Amino acid sequence: MSIERMSRRLFLTRGADAALATPLFWTAAMRAAMPQPAAATPLEKDLDGYIAGYLTAMNAPGMTLALTDSSKTQRTAGYGFADVDKRIAVNERHLFQIGSITKSFVALVLLQMRDEDKLDLHAEILDYLPQLPIDAHFGPITIHHLLTHTSGLPDNLGVFLGDADARIVQGFRPGEHFHYCNTGFDILGLLAEKLDGRPWRECVRARIFTPLEMTETLGVISTASRGRTAIGYQAFWDDQVYPRQGRLSPAPNLVMDNSAGCIASTPGDMARYARMLLNHGQGPHGRIVSEQSFALMSTPHIKAPEFSETASYGYGIAVDTLDGHKILRHTGGMIAFASSIHVDLDGGMAAFASINAMQGYRPTAVTEYAVRLLRAERESKTLPAAPAIANPLERDNAADYAGPFTDGNGRKLEFAVEGKQLFLTAEGKRIPLQHAHGDNFISTIESVFADHTFIFGRAQTETAKSETQPASASGAGNVGSHEKPGPVVEVSYGSDWYVNAKYSGQGSFTTPKEYGAFAGRYRSESAWGGDALAYVLKGQLLLNGNTLHRIGGSLFRLGDEEWMPDTAEFLCVFEGKARILRITGMDFWRVDID
Repeated sequence: MSIERMSRRLFLTRGADAALATPLFWTAAMRAAMPQPAAATPLEKDLDGYIAGYLTAMNAPGMTLALTDSSKTQRTAGYGFADVDKRIAVNERHLFQIGSITKSFVALVLLQMRDEDKLDLHAEILDYLPQLPIDAHFGPITIHHLLTHTSGLPDNLGVFLGDADARIVQGFRPGEHFHYCNTGFDILGLLAEKLDGRPWRECVRARIFTPLEMTETLGVISTASRGRTAIGYQAFWDDQVYPRQGRLSPAPNLVMDNSAGCIASTPGDMARYARMLLNHGQGPHGRIVSEQSFALMSTPHIKAPEFSETASYGYGIAVDTLDGHKILRHTGGMIAFASSIHVDLDGGMAAFASINAMQGYRPTAVTEYAVRLLRAERESKTLPAAPAIANPLERDNAADYAGPFTDGNGRKLEFAVEGKQLFLTAEGKRIPLQHAHGDNFISTIESVFADHTFIFGRAQTETAKSETQPASASGAGNVGSHEKPGPVVEVSYGSDWYVNAKYSGQGSFTTPKEYGAFAGRYRSESAWGGDALAYVLKGQLLLNGNTLHRIGGSLFRLGDEEWMPDTAEFLCVFEGKARILRITGMDFWRVDID
């Protein structure tokens, strides 16, 4: 799946004098004892050394890896632990959930049906599934639109909502924008089932797994496969921001047949799958799809900046370039697994990797480096150096954020810099801050300033003001790419707002009265849900640090773009408080627990 749950907590000891501690998994002793495959070649030694450092730095318990060229599997390997408590090493038979890489399987199944004249990719989805609960008032949605994330539908986690009368509402004219949409691929799985006459798990097994000899792979995730699957790990505190080295805990069982991301596989099987992609749809016993259909799959239909600045999206997979080569690539994020695949079509090399933890990132750096190594070895060139692994506690411009900030009540936050590291002095503690993204930082002390991100805001230059949209609720406008950013003048932590001596902007703000009913903590017991914090900052309503844009009444748009179809709606106001928050179809209930 592609649900963005940014990883934002660093595990530290408690206490006023808390200092940076070792990660939950990777103590020095654990790293020394980390299970690792035997490396026989310079390439394997370089890659294994990088992966060992990567697992430590990224706080991943274990990893599975597959390398292949167009003719045979080059290597499969396991690293680290499939079960930390029992010290069970990852092996090549362990299943890892591949998440949204499943989408390319869905695309191949439907392209097969196109080859069989069972499916018109440019026909309306409602022609095939007329009972879908969707409102396509911006224009008809075709299978092509769903395959390319351009349908205009919101990114719900399912097609059918708890309210039988509810509809999934389109937000923009199909084809106009790329908007990643798990809903669309759930719909496509239903379409595959109808045209094939079998449940998705049987359909994908017969059409993809069996022809490719992927004998270990499963088309759905269930408790029946728990014994074969590596233990997945997730944030110990799912109601706090979570940094890189945060405490993890085993995730509960997951049962999932949503074709947006329900495949679990092994490295050997994923090497077979990647090899078919390298051979443009050719499997060991014949073609999986026709050459024309594979060309449609690997055509860059629309720009997909979510993957990279140079990426576009084909059918169920991103199309990009790497060192001048055309590649197919995708990532997959699950509750407790994260995966990446890189397929170098021009170089004839591919890599797949998956880790058994979810902290907001995917092991893309590993698969990209592996492909570069494989290519260099084939071309008899010097093996490339391993990419640097950034330290999230360091920031080149850390000094930008230093100094005292005060709020309207005289409260004070003091930020200090040592080298490239930013610290907060508060509540008798000196708290190392981890860079999250942009001008945002998070606390690294357990349960101290752990509810929100510190969002710094900058003064805008005159050029930036004329070229960009107005400043956000945090005060940080989008500075033009050629414009030096203005000085940091403010910082917010949830609804608390502080400014420094350089701030010269507005000092008071008008807040709609009803926003008081919407503010609060909401919780979904869905594995995909967790906590949602709504609060008012500078007259605007924010949800988990993101500004909500009011559409009308209690309905808000998520995202700054006017066409964004994802919404949040506050429902059931009782005694001055909304009791339900519905985020893109998922219900969260108010909890007063602080």
